[in-house]
Amino acid sequence: MKKIINSGADSLLKKISSLLEEARNHIVREVDQTIVYTYWHIGREIVEFQQGGKEKAEYGSGLLEMLSEELTKRFGKGFSYRTLRKIRQFYIMFPNWPTLSAKSELPIFQTVSGKFKSSSNGQTLSAKSKSSKSSTVSSKFNSPIRQIASDEFKNLSRSHYVFLMQIDDPDKRNFYAIESNANNRSLRELKRQFDTSLYHRLVLSKNKKDVKEMAKYGQVINKPEDALKDPYVLEFLGLEERSFYSENDLEAAIISHLQKFLLEMGKGLMFVERQKRITNHEEHYHIDLVFYHRFLKCFVLIDLKKGKLTHQDIGQMQMYVNYYDRKVKKSDENQTIGLLLCEQHNHFVVQYTLPQGNNQIFSREYKLYLPSKKELQLQLEKKFKKSE
Repeated sequence: MKKIINSGADSLLKKISSLLEEARNHIVREVDQTIVYTYWHIGREIVEFQQGGKEKAEYGSGLLEMLSEELTKRFGKGFSYRTLRKIRQFYIMFPNWPTLSAKSELPIFQTVSGKFKSSSNGQTLSAKSKSSKSSTVSSKFNSPIRQIASDEFKNLSRSHYVFLMQIDDPDKRNFYAIESNANNRSLRELKRQFDTSLYHRLVLSKNKKDVKEMAKYGQVINKPEDALKDPYVLEFLGLEERSFYSENDLEAAIISHLQKFLLEMGKGLMFVERQKRITNHEEHYHIDLVFYHRFLKCFVLIDLKKGKLTHQDIGQMQMYVNYYDRKVKKSDENQTIGLLLCEQHNHFVVQYTLPQGNNQIFSREYKLYLPSKKELQLQLEKKFKKSE
């Protein structure tokens, strides 16, 4: 009997601990978001006061020094001249950040209970608070800070913003902010995407019009080309220092680092299987990696090629794509995509092996090291010079 009680008590303890951990994490996130919202509004107040409705500021650093001194007297540490400059810069870099519209009715100070539905027997505490008395109190405290942020940046923490503010190019900064929020990226993942020049690599696969759209909406995937980047950076596989590695080694390393590989490949991709066998009588063929793209609603077949791409590689992928289109994909799914990840691209072979208007088979280079930003910038300049 005592063992049963102990067992039950252990289960109860785990449940309570889980609830407390969840509540603690929720409070930390709420506090962090509250600080972000508050800083943005402080920055806006400073900028609007300095400029007074004009294009250029009428008040210089003296205003921030005065504010720093007075705020420190009233609220303690945390309002140095340098901090206030950063808060002001935060607003300047993200001027349209919160949604101050009628749709944003929820206060950021909403309680945990307010996020759950009321029970059938009665109302939650948050539901009961909708009395006339609380409405009166609420109307008196109509601070803009109570407006919740738009979905555009709701997943970004204060640390995300500190990092993003180091990016000078506004288009690039907006892209990384939108992408990190939309995919709920951690700060570590955001830094990795920036360090591997995700923005530049996506730009290399797009035209000028699409590049401008990226700064507004992030990576929007409507067609196969939208999901591709060039090159793919696989530095996390740890193969750079090896003098020799085979295609099997490359595949095994990808499977061992599948989560990181999926992050590098981009949003929407789901792993299906490796070494998919296709059999015709006594002949067997193997597709290195099979994925499914939930946005494009199609299978994505990947073959890994060490060395320079050949027309035989393309022909083999064409067979795999045709097989999936005719034997595997369902009628409501889109055509299969074939991606050849090669060590060295061959534009001539691709151009004259594949038919004009091809939108199913693509080849991209992979790198086992982080490409330099200078190298990518030169490729960008070369690309857009050709398009002019």
